[in-house]
Amino acid sequence: MTDRRQFLLGGAALALSGCKVLDGATDPDSRLRALFASHEGLTRAAQRALIGDSLAPEFSEADIRQGQRPNGSTDPSGAAYRRMAASGFADYRLTVTGLVEAPQSLSLAALTALPSRTQITRHDCVEGWSSIARWQGVPLGTVLRLARPKLAARYAVFHCFDAIERGLSGEIFYYESIDLIEAFHPQTILAYAMNGMPLPVANGAPLRLRVERQLGYKMAKYVHGIELVDSLAALGRGRGSYWADRGYEWYAGI
Repeated sequence: MTDRRQFLLGGAALALSGCKVLDGATDPDSRLRALFASHEGLTRAAQRALIGDSLAPEFSEADIRQGQRPNGSTDPSGAAYRRMAASGFADYRLTVTGLVEAPQSLSLAALTALPSRTQITRHDCVEGWSSIARWQGVPLGTVLRLARPKLAARYAVFHCFDAIERGLSGEIFYYESIDLIEAFHPQTILAYAMNGMPLPVANGAPLRLRVERQLGYKMAKYVHGIELVDSLAALGRGRGSYWADRGYEWYAGI
């Protein structure tokens, strides 16, 4: 049977390579982009209805045939990040703020002391490649429960150390978000280890998000802050993530 992820990725690649009419659809003022965006909620609802709380496929150790290919940024240059990396991230803190009853500031040691989950899953990139790796980390739901989300919270926003570009007001750091349904899914973890070793810098050390039921660009690397919010309107250009603000789908379910 044809793998569903390969079918979706292959279809997307075919559409993008063969349809010149889509050129410019990622422009902020594109009418096509507005049309696609208007249907995203329907797509998300339909997919959620189909998959419910199902798990993404998991694999065996024998399926890990190559190293995990890094995606996106591979070596943040910010001074604060470089200092932490030089000390093995001993001074790292993950903050959990926003619409929570008990804001958190957790060291890497505190995070690794929490109950962990290990899963061997496939990373599917929107560029068309995939890679299987063994990830270990703390379930995001465990961390959020420590912070006790308020009833108004709807989304988890991830703030990262990697500067993607420089804008008029300074450096723009990577940002991403998911809804709380995905945040509390058992396979959504904050990974600190990969293939039995501490997470390499190229793959997002010391902590990266794994959202196994979505495409790779949703899996923010170099995460230092989680903010619970009731709306995404104030984040970036209002679409919910760095790449969604530049034409990608915010919900990248596969």
